[in-house]
Amino acid sequence: MELKRRPDIDRFLAGPAKEHRGVLFYGRDRGVVRERADIVARAVARDPDDPFDVAQLADADLSDDGGRLEGELMAQSLMGGRRLVRLRLSAEKGPLDKAAAEALTAHAEGRLNPDAYFLIEAGALGRDSALRKAAEKAAGLACVPCYEDEPGDVARMVRESLAKDQVSLNSDALDVFVARLPKERGVARAEIERLALFLGPGSGRQGAAAELEAFLGVEPEASLFDAASDAFGGRLGAAQNGVRRAFGEGETGPAAVRAAGMHLAKLRRVLTLARSGADMKEAAKSAGVFWKQEREFLRQARAWTLAELDRIQPEVLEADRACKQSASPDALIAERLLLAIAGRARRLGL
Repeated sequence: MELKRRPDIDRFLAGPAKEHRGVLFYGRDRGVVRERADIVARAVARDPDDPFDVAQLADADLSDDGGRLEGELMAQSLMGGRRLVRLRLSAEKGPLDKAAAEALTAHAEGRLNPDAYFLIEAGALGRDSALRKAAEKAAGLACVPCYEDEPGDVARMVRESLAKDQVSLNSDALDVFVARLPKERGVARAEIERLALFLGPGSGRQGAAAELEAFLGVEPEASLFDAASDAFGGRLGAAQNGVRRAFGEGETGPAAVRAAGMHLAKLRRVLTLARSGADMKEAAKSAGVFWKQEREFLRQARAWTLAELDRIQPEVLEADRACKQSASPDALIAERLLLAIAGRARRLGL
């Protein structure tokens, strides 16, 4: 049974052992996969590290012994608790995927130890994965895809984590910090812990955006994002100088085109929200615009239109495709794109 909606996933995590014989967590964000699997492990086993009640397996265990997985799922608990079999897969396809799928199906049908709980962690399984297919259709087992967190989810995680250390961020600082956090959940958690130490655990201190500059340091790809902003703002010379400076810092043409695409996407989101009646400033915050860049971004948003963005979108996509071809002059392609955007912006009055 596949669980995609956040309320369904939260409900499952609150009581995973009650209705299911097992669960498959999969997705590109291994941090989310691991975090959710740990929640389930703690709910199922009295001690997730107990070698008598818990079997922890990885790819090598299946490769070395083809019958090991089903053997662990057939075994009874030696200590009287519920047996937990935890499998971590790093490979996303191939014979291990098939072997795990066969064991999951046998367990779902009750052919192994029906009281055992089968917990599986995997990477980004495609629709052709035998394991994913088996988990999605098996009765009594959950299948949970793990996607990258939305900004709102990240903000909630930051607030809750900092609150445990009795520190916090004001709204502007929270926006800045969330926008700069790495996407991978495990790395993001480490950054939040580092921030709590920076603010002082137990101090009750509330951090402001200005204080975060020393903590965050220079943003990766800052020159590229500045160049993209200058291009959409009609600053032709600044955009050209910015992208060339970024290339001198080791950035590439595809990265420059990606920065332009991301800026376009933010403008599109803000204009779409504004057309639906949202306040421009609130729309900019929702799109992840840094507070220091808000004034300039809103100036651009008032000049650009959705129709104009639609006209320039194909040029961004074509530049992205051209940059990725072998032996292409990707730096030149990206620079020409930014100059074309700047020219269009100047015609709009920017």
